[in-house]
Amino acid sequence: MASFRVPRRLWWGCSRRFVSTDLVPKLSTAEIARMRNKLFAKEKERQLSLYPRIEKIEIKYVGKSHPGAIFIMNKGLSTPYTCAMHLSEWHCKKSVLALVDGKIWEMYRPFTQSCEIQFLTFKDEDPEEVNKAYWRSCAMILGCVLEQAFKDEYLVTLVRAPEVPVLSGAFCYDVILDNRLNDWKPTKENLHSFTKEVHKLIHKDLPFEVLDVDVKVALEIFQHNQYKLDVVKQKASQNSEGMVQLNRLGDYVDISEGPHIPRTSFCGQYEVTAAHNLGSSQSELVRRVQSLSLPVELELHHSVWYRLLERAQKLVTENRRTEVKDENEVTKTESI
Repeated sequence: MASFRVPRRLWWGCSRRFVSTDLVPKLSTAEIARMRNKLFAKEKERQLSLYPRIEKIEIKYVGKSHPGAIFIMNKGLSTPYTCAMHLSEWHCKKSVLALVDGKIWEMYRPFTQSCEIQFLTFKDEDPEEVNKAYWRSCAMILGCVLEQAFKDEYLVTLVRAPEVPVLSGAFCYDVILDNRLNDWKPTKENLHSFTKEVHKLIHKDLPFEVLDVDVKVALEIFQHNQYKLDVVKQKASQNSEGMVQLNRLGDYVDISEGPHIPRTSFCGQYEVTAAHNLGSSQSELVRRVQSLSLPVELELHHSVWYRLLERAQKLVTENRRTEVKDENEVTKTESI
């Protein structure tokens, strides 16, 4: 990952870490990431073992092309992407989400029963759910980069990726940096370094794996992050079965706010635009790192992209919907 130059004066007189020592063992960021990845893989393997005998189910495709096509799939193993492979290369490359019996379904989430299926793309008449999934996925990529950006030199704690409206102009991730970095103000070069790391992940074409886990498993996975533990408990309390949805990107594991796109290669233009101080939480400085991205199949004129980047530098909130004055610009960006 990229390294970042920090004023030397921040090193002196700052030995206290911002997370209590009774919560976090002395593990490095890389060690914690490996532990989470290992626990995710273990739980995924356990869930797969629940299907020792292959059970066949019928999946009926109700889309515009090949209407009425029926696929014989494997319960607990086959996914919407498996069906897309049987349809065409176009379906594999363009399908962002699926509708399974009318419910939003991720492309790599296994089927649990016979059902009807259709696919959603960025070019649909109503792309709202696709847009939200894209924004959410881009925020997860950002979280992955931020957690690893300083390696083990400085501690980075991920707080959450707020669900901000697409029309707010930017997606974001809230983080807390090592308190030795409280006076550090990221430069354009620093933000560009983050952006370069993002594009490395995009070019790896990594899948967004999805896994629903029991709250006890989620608590074990995020035992080193009090903020994530709070989110886990909140998510579990909102689920009738006490389950929490997780996603994995490479060896990076995070809590889901909802469906994600299939792979990082669906991302095109992407730039980290700003880092705003939100104030203190439990005597810790929370920063909101913001970014902007467009799907690879949606291209804008460079002048419009630069205007969007300027807007993406402004602080976004979960309730803010920025008005776009230029109607032509609205038309071009409403499918972001």
